[in-house]
Amino acid sequence: MTSAPARDPVADHLITPQNAAFLLIDYQPSQLAGVRSMDRDLLVKNAVSTVKVIKTFDVPIVHSTINVATGRGKPTLPELADLLTDDKPLDRTTTNSWEDKAGGQPISWVSLAVELQRDWARQDTVQAIIEIVLTDRLLKQE
Repeated sequence: MTSAPARDPVADHLITPQNAAFLLIDYQPSQLAGVRSMDRDLLVKNAVSTVKVIKTFDVPIVHSTINVATGRGKPTLPELADLLTDDKPLDRTTTNSWEDKAGGQPISWVSLAVELQRDWARQDTVQAIIEIVLTDRLLKQE
């Protein structure tokens, strides 16, 4: 199987490591304690899977926490912090609506994985994506 020619990774309308960055904001115990829209464990699993996918493709990560430096906030959840050891967290003091300002569209972590993989003939990341999406998550949920 041969891979399709790669499109311009900066101008492509699909997500690529060259035209995107991943923002991980406030995955701290106190922030997640108030989440009622979904199961907390599933939320953390989804975040872990997303970070694994992002790291597989070397997408730049902006890791932001609030009030950790002041001692009023706790660090990022250990499940995520272990994955982010190479990244330097930012101490965020203000927020902006990225959806309003940049036209962002939320997608699932699985959609992100297959959009970044895009071509299964690109073997360098296939095994990692299969491991993350199928082995670590979807097959365990049956």
